[in-house]
Amino acid sequence: MSTLVSLPSSPREDAIALYRAFKGLGCDTATVVNILAHRDAAQRGLIQQEYRSMYASDIMDRLASELSGNLERAILLWIHDPASRDATIIRKALTGDIIDLHTATEVICSRTPSQIQVFKQLYYAKFGIYLEHDIDYQASGDHKKLLLAYLSKPRYEGPEVDRAMVEKDAKALYKAGEKKLGTDEKTFIQIFSERSCAHLAAVSSVYKDHYGNSLKKAIKSETSGDFEFGLLTILKCAENPAKFFAKELHKAMKGLGTDDKTLVRIVVTRTEMDMQYIKAEYQKKHKKSLADAIHSETSGHYRTFLLTLLGQH
Repeated sequence: MSTLVSLPSSPREDAIALYRAFKGLGCDTATVVNILAHRDAAQRGLIQQEYRSMYASDIMDRLASELSGNLERAILLWIHDPASRDATIIRKALTGDIIDLHTATEVICSRTPSQIQVFKQLYYAKFGIYLEHDIDYQASGDHKKLLLAYLSKPRYEGPEVDRAMVEKDAKALYKAGEKKLGTDEKTFIQIFSERSCAHLAAVSSVYKDHYGNSLKKAIKSETSGDFEFGLLTILKCAENPAKFFAKELHKAMKGLGTDDKTLVRIVVTRTEMDMQYIKAEYQKKHKKSLADAIHSETSGHYRTFLLTLLGQH
């Protein structure tokens, strides 16, 4: 469930108001935030089209020159539609100044097969290169094999599961990990890249019943690094994606300093998907609202923008 409070609007009027906000000395940032934080993906797309046809320039370029810091990062990501945004985040993670395999893994391994198909097509359309090529170049070992398999294998997206197959997979994972010396990574990759979310959630439950240990703990003891994070992301998102993202948000804000990059990425990418559930999971776990946590870690227009996406303004 989305937390976005989108208001009825005219894309033409929005484009004019934004153009005026950019004019003159300094930018009327409050107006920019107020308009864009209340527009859904379709409305934002229409604003971009209107702006281009009226002013013969790209609103993204104008936003980049007028804004700065975390607010710029947040708004430039938000203006995309979800699939284009995912493609952009992954491309930057794989080809930016700092290679960020963790971010690429989070985005890829938390998306549904249909979402993956769309952002893969957009990745090629926007950047003229196949996503698999960039992963092949930047990732390595079992982590690379997992990502490439997860991107390419079709997976069922419905709720039904085959109980016999669930039992078989739980046993196979036990034999591939905890039961033997060393780990048979190939079995983990095959099952995690080919099975549906409902199936993996059922496997996780059966695994605990049969072997006493959780499948998550088994993954943590048998694997490491980005490969471990990929497997855990797939499993946690199969069981409860909102809980996974609530935990990632908490990690981004706990301790000294804030990981604003992660905070922005998760708030912006989940607002129109399941942010209502993420807020509920955060409250349940931390006895504090996600909005309060973000309020205490941010300031200014950046704070206003994120809290508006959360439905607080």
